[in-house]
Amino acid sequence: MNRKHTRKVMVGNVAVGGGSKVTLQSMTNTDTRDVEKTLNQIKQLADAGCDIIRCAVPDMEAAKAIKEIVKGSPIPVVADIHFDYKLALECIKNGISAVRINPGNIGSEERIKCVVDAAKAKNIPIRIGVNSGSLEKDILEKFGSPTPEALVESALRHVRILEKFDFHDIVVSIKSANVVRMIEAYRLASETIKYPLHLGVTEAGTAFRGTIKSSIGIGTLLAEGIGDTIRVSLTDDPIEEIKVGKELLKSFGYKEDSIQFISCPTCGRTQINLINIAKEVEKRLADCKKNITIAVMGCVVNGPGEAKEADIGIAGGNGVGLIFKKGEIIKKVKESELVDELIKEVENM
Repeated sequence: MNRKHTRKVMVGNVAVGGGSKVTLQSMTNTDTRDVEKTLNQIKQLADAGCDIIRCAVPDMEAAKAIKEIVKGSPIPVVADIHFDYKLALECIKNGISAVRINPGNIGSEERIKCVVDAAKAKNIPIRIGVNSGSLEKDILEKFGSPTPEALVESALRHVRILEKFDFHDIVVSIKSANVVRMIEAYRLASETIKYPLHLGVTEAGTAFRGTIKSSIGIGTLLAEGIGDTIRVSLTDDPIEEIKVGKELLKSFGYKEDSIQFISCPTCGRTQINLINIAKEVEKRLADCKKNITIAVMGCVVNGPGEAKEADIGIAGGNGVGLIFKKGEIIKKVKESELVDELIKEVENM
């Protein structure tokens, strides 16, 4: 898959853009001022597969807490700043790996320059965050609503402010809760912006609806080669964001440190409890780091035949099941032993 080429920037030790792997992000929902709770959540997210984490910085106490959070975090930390440029300066001083700002809402160009100069000195990038719910009044008046063109014009305005001060380590996000608008905005941005694009559907909703909206929005763009880093925004535990994001990236071959899992939807030929078996296999192999494809199929028709490209799999029969590798049957076992035997085979691979 050909990806759009963008400028490469470094967020801590993680490369974003320039042909680097598509990275996965989330955001803590703890009180940033509570260093222990925030670090515990960051470590859990890192273990789940998060590459970069963002923390809200609402006040100076939170900005000062960033120092200890950065020290203890296993992954790069991005400070999310709104309105007060002094918070950005404090976070930069305290070792943050990147700052997320909207240059237009932190005051005069003099204040923006202060942030730019500090970021330059520490060699850290700035992520510009444009959101359809917070566009500038003059842009809204010009376009009448937060159209894709309006979103991109806002992003370009902020980019030019940073470029004016000879700053180019920039990441851009242009988010909307409207999936179609989000897709069109990023398509337009990819034609006019040379910097890495951070993909996401903002305020996507709960795990069910948010997963669907994010998969459509982010997935469509990834399929077109657009996007350098992603966040699936869900009204849920941030771990769920990482689970969905990992599956999205795996679907496009962008994440190879975990299994590919395929299973059939069942039909009238199924004679084993395939739904429970599939769920158990998925659960027990959730932390598997092997780059293999595992198939859980309901019958011989959809077993070694249709899933012959899987590295290993099972196919159900009448109270029994077949275990196969690369389409070749290797053993026949009781239904009650099927999952255990599959897990053993995976562990031995």
